Order: sequence, then C-alpha cells, then structure tokens
Amino acid sequence: MRDLVVKDNALINASYNLDLVEQRLILLAIVEARGSGRGINANDPLEVHAESYVNQFNVARQTAYQALKDACKDLFARQFSYQEVNKRGNIENVLSRWVSEIRYIDDEATVKLIFAPAIVPLITRLEEQFTKYELQQISDLSSAYAVRLYELLIAWRSTGQTPVIELAEFRQKIGVLDDEYTRMGNFKDRVLNLAIAQVNEHTDINVKCEQHKKGRNISGFSFTFKQKKVLTSKSSTSLELFSKMTDAQRHLFANKLSELPDMNKYSQGTESYTQFAVRIAEMLQHKERFEELLPYLRKVGFNTK
Repeated sequence: MRDLVVKDNALINASYNLDLVEQRLILLAIVEARGSGRGINANDPLEVHAESYVNQFNVARQTAYQALKDACKDLFARQFSYQEVNKRGNIENVLSRWVSEIRYIDDEATVKLIFAPAIVPLITRLEEQFTKYELQQISDLSSAYAVRLYELLIAWRSTGQTPVIELAEFRQKIGVLDDEYTRMGNFKDRVLNLAIAQVNEHTDINVKCEQHKKGRNISGFSFTFKQKKVLTSKSSTSLELFSKMTDAQRHLFANKLSELPDMNKYSQGTESYTQFAVRIAEMLQHKERFEELLPYLRKVGFNTK
C-alpha cells in the first residue's frame, strides 16, 4: 500500500511556518498513524524512527539523527492558525500548537510525539472534504516552501486551478514570516520561483503561476496545474531501467534495500542483512523481480531518469 498523507483542507489552508525537517516529521507521523491502524488521538504518542526518515527522504543516517533531534527542540513551540464556522454560523479564528508533547530517544533514534487536541480532528475527520497525496511526491523536495505549495495546489486538483490568492495571505499560507523576503524580487527568487521549479521537477504535477496587480504593485497570485503524463510502456520504463542497471549498482542498491523496512516481507527467517542483500541482488537479475522491486529501488535513491 502506498504511503498516503491525509489532511483536512482546513489544515491544508492553515497559516503556519514549519521548516523542512519539521514538515517531514509531521507527515511521517501521519503516515505512521494510518499505516499502523492505531489512528491519531490526543493521548497516545506516535513513533517516528530515524530509519523511516532515511528511507523516505534518502539522507544519510547521521544527518537524519541530528535533523530529528534538532526538530524536536523547535516543533513544540510551533503554532498554526485556521478558521472554522461554529454552530451559530460565526467564524472562529483558531490558534493551536502542532504537538502537545514531543521527545527524542537518543539510543533508539526515535521521536515520540502527541498531536495537540485541535489538530487531531483535522487529520482524522475524513467524512468532509479532504486532500490525499502520496508521501513519495514530496520526498525529493528540499524546500519547505515547495512542500507547502504542493499541498496548497492539490487541494484544487479537481479543477486544476486556484482562485487568486492575495499576496499577504499567500505569504502566510506558504510559511513566510512578515519580516522575511519583503522585497518582491527576493520573494520570487527565494520562495515562489524556487518552489515552482521543485514542484515541476519532482512531483506528479506541472504548475504555472500568474501574478495579479493593483496599479503597479503585485497584489496576489493564481496557479494552474496539470497532471504529468505517466509512461505506460514497460519497454520505455522498467525494462529500460533493468537493462541499464550495472552489477555495481545492483549490489549497492541490494544493500540499501536489505535495510528498508518495506522489504521485510521478502526476508526469510533469521538471515542477516548481508545474506538478505545477496539474495536481493540475485532477485534484481530477473526482469520480473526487478519490476516488482522498482518502487522500493526508487525509495532508496535509484536514479530512474
């Protein structure tokens, strides 16, 4: 089953500022809750292992350990805001923390976090309008702004276009602080254009931006986007990749796959990682097994371009 992130659109459209590691940590926790079947509540902690971070985002282990440890220091103080309509039809402006508790266990390289009560229904309330996307789509995004832009856009996947988003609102939604990139040139270079470029390169959509003006000044932006075409011909995709994989690559990625949690279903008995890697390398010599393992190869950084 593919790793899906599900967020209520009130949360997708919330105004908040999280850095890249913090966003990734939140998304992994959501996936963990859904994958385990335990669900999310305001009492029980969710565990995110550094190994999951390594495998999902293709970073070095030591980098993942330090990144998650540092993220724990700041995430507790992070806030987000959103609006909802109460029973009397009035709009309530809500301000909440993301987590009510977070801890890092050095010896286990594991984060334990408990989502704040206000955020729990926004993630789990699936009977109303919600947005789903594969975690894999944002795995290669290195800009937090790109992650936020992708989330904002796919909330409009059914129409392929957004309404005009006023500049101040867009800055908030994408996570830019009031005193950051106040000059439009810097904002475009460091935030908007960077985010668009990464979304176009690494995700399943192609996006174009249109700027809107009041007088001479830019007042807001709107976006149109299309789903990328998926190649269905095996002769031009998996079979071509199979033929191009060298023996050195086969053994390198077999070692990486042997440590990937998703590959546990292929392991046998009490075999070591080394023994498992040797067997995976043999599997990769057969095109049928290569096609079967290709999604996992992509997860550990196999270059499919």
